[in-house]
Amino acid sequence: MQKKIFKNMQWSILIYAGALAVIGLVALYSATINTDNNEFSRQVLWFVISIPILITIIFIDYETLAKFSPILFGISALLIIGVLFTTPINGATRWFNFGFFSFQPTEITKITFIIFLSYIVVKLQEQSDNDINKFRNLLIILAITAIPTILTAIQPNYGDAVLFAIIGGVMIFVAGIKAKYVIISIVTFVILVPTLYFTILPQHAVDRIDVFLNPELDPRGRGYNAIQSRLAVGAGRLTGMGLFQGTQTQLGYLHPKTTDFIYSAISEEMGFIVGASVIILNVFLIAKSINIAKTAKDPLGAYIAIGISAIFLYHWAQNIGMTMGLLPITGVPLLFVSYGGSAVLTNMIALGLLLGISGRSKKAVMFD
Repeated sequence: MQKKIFKNMQWSILIYAGALAVIGLVALYSATINTDNNEFSRQVLWFVISIPILITIIFIDYETLAKFSPILFGISALLIIGVLFTTPINGATRWFNFGFFSFQPTEITKITFIIFLSYIVVKLQEQSDNDINKFRNLLIILAITAIPTILTAIQPNYGDAVLFAIIGGVMIFVAGIKAKYVIISIVTFVILVPTLYFTILPQHAVDRIDVFLNPELDPRGRGYNAIQSRLAVGAGRLTGMGLFQGTQTQLGYLHPKTTDFIYSAISEEMGFIVGASVIILNVFLIAKSINIAKTAKDPLGAYIAIGISAIFLYHWAQNIGMTMGLLPITGVPLLFVSYGGSAVLTNMIALGLLLGISGRSKKAVMFD
């Protein structure tokens, strides 16, 4: 069985992720060379710790994980509730701080949520694929999606809250939701956006949107990071200013340069060639993840893989988009590149699931 898994496994996805990790570590080392923090060594340590976890996940059948997913998701939800009572860091309650390391429960919840929601969708479609369109079943899926979405928004962590909503939407769409529900969702979204903006969103969120539309409204305050990020991306030109030589990166104008704006640091010091390579590697990673979903042996594996694909796509588009001024700044990291132990662990678990699904595939297309 193990030989069959290794034979069918889509190893290229590990190559793409590994290449991104190497670029991220080089950028992280350069960005922190003149500082007192040890983010580079901690990032390396997290990758080392995560490798045996990745291997373990490959050999655990995802069907077994799905059976325990209600418990795993429940624990994750309780952790997100628990983190709301911790001491705020930069105005947000997202981390459990244990002194020598911090843990962000929202990260691991992305995985447990995907597995649990996939499990529920498969259960709802046991009699017929069209059962997903029953109003009761749609309410069940929306209620499950609302749990991490609302809890994460309360932290506040709007970037990941949006991601949970997107994962739920993608899962329902792939499951075969009728066009009328899609149209209703689009119309509802169009109506809700201005309502949220003018009546519900807190002032700091409104200010962030206003500054996104025009960073010059507050160039020394909320618009500062967006302006510095675009300057860094543009300064790199074709080949970059060189490692340890980036003006915005090394002189502290770019912040936070190891997480949200790591792509800006890469573009400034390594230039367009490496920056474009990061984009291309992400495209390959996402495409391969979708292909794994299409060739999964069963709907459960397909839904899990497509949910992970949604994570990869969102983080890639949102992070690079915000560094270039194309999207609002939301604090969403660039996967496999940005600094963050919880994110590294989650990313490696996601890779393990994808490799496990591809290793057990029958090369049968699930989605046409």
